[in-house]
Amino acid sequence: MFILGLIGKIAVFFFILLTIYVTIAAITAKEEIKSALERDPAATSALEVLLTYSGFQAIFIHKIAAFLHQRGVPILPRVISQFSRCFTGIEIHPAAKIGKRLFIDHGMGVVIGETSVIGDDVTIFQGVTLGGTGKEKGKRHPTVGNKVVIGAGAKVLGNIRIGDNVNVGANAVVIRDVPSNSTVVGVPGRVARKEGKKVPGINLDHSALPDPLANSLEKLQHEIDNIEGEIKHWHRNR
Repeated sequence: MFILGLIGKIAVFFFILLTIYVTIAAITAKEEIKSALERDPAATSALEVLLTYSGFQAIFIHKIAAFLHQRGVPILPRVISQFSRCFTGIEIHPAAKIGKRLFIDHGMGVVIGETSVIGDDVTIFQGVTLGGTGKEKGKRHPTVGNKVVIGAGAKVLGNIRIGDNVNVGANAVVIRDVPSNSTVVGVPGRVARKEGKKVPGINLDHSALPDPLANSLEKLQHEIDNIEGEIKHWHRNR
């Protein structure tokens, strides 16, 4: 009976905490909930996002850690961020600056470093790292612009800037600045502009990303075919 009573008390305490979390998150993170519903076709309701989306939960917990960090509270913000890492699989340093409506899809393995800056309406998929490249002090993590999509497994490293409306392909390794309205693919990341035109909205179709290396090889093969054709024609006319 004692064990059953203890389990009952724990269940009631957990339910109260869950109710508090849902209430506060629903009030303070409306934009993040809306962005998840808009960008993930699997999301069916705000309650589902609140209870089952680790990306949303990590962002919500980060807001608490960042609030404490900005007010000079020692140790506790890092403890909270490590709890979030264990709970969600997503590590966000309390000092990282995150804009509005960030959406982390699935999110397992995402790492956002201390001096990272993320703009508005950014989408990040699982396995992404916004990391540093050494032991230097100061700004050593990326600055990401608005309406950027970073594909699964991509690594964006160092004090570089990713412009607005950029698509970073899955598993790309980006170590240099990226201009706005462009895409990045490959290792190391290669930039391919989209005809110099502004990318409308948020593009989540990674299958449509260009491959500049493949394009160059295709062009080279075309030139080789032309040369071979001219050589054959020359031999026939000797």
